[in-house]
Amino acid sequence: MQDYYAARAKEYDQIYAKPERQADLRQMEDWLPTVLAGRNVLEIACGTGYWTQFYAPQAHAVLAMDGAPQTLEIARTRVPANVTLVQGDAYQLATLEQRPWDAAFAGFWWSHIPRQRIATFLQGLHGVLQPGAKVVFMDNRYVPGSSTPISERDADGDTYQQRPLRDGSAHRVLKNFPEREELLACVAHGTADAQVHEWQHFWALEYTLLPR
Repeated sequence: MQDYYAARAKEYDQIYAKPERQADLRQMEDWLPTVLAGRNVLEIACGTGYWTQFYAPQAHAVLAMDGAPQTLEIARTRVPANVTLVQGDAYQLATLEQRPWDAAFAGFWWSHIPRQRIATFLQGLHGVLQPGAKVVFMDNRYVPGSSTPISERDADGDTYQQRPLRDGSAHRVLKNFPEREELLACVAHGTADAQVHEWQHFWALEYTLLPR
């Protein structure tokens, strides 16, 4: 996965240019800063900083991590001064610089987590956050004609897409499309006020972390 996004870095943001998604994107770009305003945010898998650029000006401080240095180089050209960019592993968050994080955000990362690793990932994320932290995930809904077709499903229920790049290479990419009930079930314990927001092409999961 990291190799794919490293190779895709220079063309990654083209996904946000699809005409049928523009109305959704404008609404999401307006909504996200209102949820994270004034908070110390830990962002997982920030990629090129596309979403960071919208909410970070309203946040107190941001530590945005990604596994690919190629995407981080692009992010450095667009994020404000209150953002620290670091290379890191989303499954090893305890190794990052620890601050009083009272918010976490991940855009278009949940769909790349194997279903069998979601609980472990959330445990690691919640373990570095303050009680009362606001957590937001955003990702794609599957929309025929707009989404890349699913090419494969494995025994664990994970789905995959075949994605071509401009260099002619093709990549098998894990891409899951969870339903509302599945998302809420994943955060049913130790959280409050969980809700799923849905647009035509995207969803967002928002919840508050309770004291442990």
